[in-house]
Amino acid sequence: MDSDFGIPRELSPLQQLRSQYHPELPPCLQGTTVRVELGDGTTVAEAADSHTMARAFPHTLGQPLAHFLRETAQVADAHIISELPSVRVGIVFCGRQAPGGHNVIWGLFEALKVHNAKSTLLGFLGGSEGLFAQKTLEITDDILQSYKNQGGYDLLGRTKDQIKTTEQVNAALKACTDLKLDGLVIIGGVISNTDAAHLAEFFAAAKCSTKVVGVPVTTNGDLKNQFVEANVGFDTICKVNSQLISNACTDALSAEKYYYFIRLMGRKHSHVALECTLQSHPNMVILGEEVAASKLTIFDIAKQICDAVQARAVEDKNHGVILIPEGLIVSIPEVYALLKEIHGLLRQGVAADNISTQLSPWSSALFEFLPPFIKKQLLLHPESDDSAQLSQIETEKLLAYLVETEMNKRLKEGTYKGKKFNAICHFFGYQARGSLPSKFDCDYAYVLGHICYHALAAGLNGYMATVTNLKSPVNKWKCGAAPITAMMSVKHWSQDASYTLTSIGRPAIHPAMVDLKGKAYDLLRQNSQKFLMEDLYRNPGPLQYDGPGADAKAVSLCVEDQDYMGRIKKLQEYLDQVRKIVKPGCSQDVLKAALSVMASVTDVLTTISSTGGQ
Repeated sequence: MDSDFGIPRELSPLQQLRSQYHPELPPCLQGTTVRVELGDGTTVAEAADSHTMARAFPHTLGQPLAHFLRETAQVADAHIISELPSVRVGIVFCGRQAPGGHNVIWGLFEALKVHNAKSTLLGFLGGSEGLFAQKTLEITDDILQSYKNQGGYDLLGRTKDQIKTTEQVNAALKACTDLKLDGLVIIGGVISNTDAAHLAEFFAAAKCSTKVVGVPVTTNGDLKNQFVEANVGFDTICKVNSQLISNACTDALSAEKYYYFIRLMGRKHSHVALECTLQSHPNMVILGEEVAASKLTIFDIAKQICDAVQARAVEDKNHGVILIPEGLIVSIPEVYALLKEIHGLLRQGVAADNISTQLSPWSSALFEFLPPFIKKQLLLHPESDDSAQLSQIETEKLLAYLVETEMNKRLKEGTYKGKKFNAICHFFGYQARGSLPSKFDCDYAYVLGHICYHALAAGLNGYMATVTNLKSPVNKWKCGAAPITAMMSVKHWSQDASYTLTSIGRPAIHPAMVDLKGKAYDLLRQNSQKFLMEDLYRNPGPLQYDGPGADAKAVSLCVEDQDYMGRIKKLQEYLDQVRKIVKPGCSQDVLKAALSVMASVTDVLTTISSTGGQ
């Protein structure tokens, strides 16, 4: 064992108290029996992708949803598994660290031992690289003691989150075969769970007995679809960031002379920025999805902020707080095009110092306009997934620079009569993702760990552990597993520097954008003008484990209509009732009514499906 992993932590009094908290389990996961109901087979997310998906996943496509049932549930065709042999399971951190990740390990470990004390859990040290090299740590209760309900990934560590190349999947297959693993649990976001789906298919084709299960853990909040309501880690970083934002709001209101520009993590999409706005009520937030939909330029965005500063100055308000998602920079069309050109030249081996001379006229003009610090950051080599190093690009400083330049101009011209514009810039990133997890993330991760065991016990391969009805108390959560292939689609095009369309073709889970027709965004839109002008700052306070804030959940989680898995199950119950009522021998009136109603329902559903309705 590497000396850096699995060693006991020195815990503060608060950490010690947190480590003693034991999350609750929903009734369907309690006891020593696994009860699973398999629904109808799933379909692909996009009908146009059917042939590509069928070629990519001949063994794992179309698998059914799995619902785990409480002991008292009366379901005729449920599989009841009471004889549970000892199993060997491996677990690996593949995504970036997120608060709550350790509780997935704890939940899985406890489930293994409750159902058969002879079962073994092996943690792979150093992420996917540790998986390939077969570097393991056997998880025990003693090892877990100082990691329960704690932040970070330092129990096992992580590396680049990729299990993609032929060499990598073969190394994963060899590791699982050599270690005689019955299951492999992969913890991560959209990339890691996409890799989990492909790995599960590869294992099935190779007749490897190891079953692969994914867990939705990412602070970005972008692994969302009808099966996945929330990601482990998102709740925590939004709460931690919201307190920091609120502190800045209070400071701005007290000094009455500063504008805070705060950039938040979240990769390309703006879920974190939206949620933090709904929790803390800053004056403005610039969502990347809004910018992309409206095709706003960097100058349009700066003008919006300048106009807001000027409007507030008329009300004698010379302060404010503005949130900026880190992915905003790639949502701006002309900056995105510039980045694509730069990355293309870097891949060709052009030195960073020479790139400016080889840009197209439009990109060259923009590049020369930008301040030196942004130029240097845009020239950084892209990440392993070819995306820009968003955490290193100080978009908040760029916007503050542009706004200050314009406000000074307006001040000189006499069109702006407020105080001299003063900006203070912050990036809230790593501070939040290393936080102690919230009570919600502790509970959610622990429950997902248990679900992983239930999925493996039921022999499921290529599934993601899921919980729906999350906005309700834990005892009403609905637990199951969904085939990862049902969440995947084929990206048929992407924009390169010249906005041409390029075939992509590999099935993947794609990050969910903020839904500009969704209820969370609508709530923001309804209140945005009041937030801008009335200083309705709200401070949720620090993470709470007792008291009024302990059970608070993300606003965006609570306002949406969710529980897809629960509604699918309810539909199945109605269909079963119809089958029971309309049997050969039923009256003509019953048969006529059933045929009429079902014909209408079929017509409506066919129309909605053909127009891409969700």
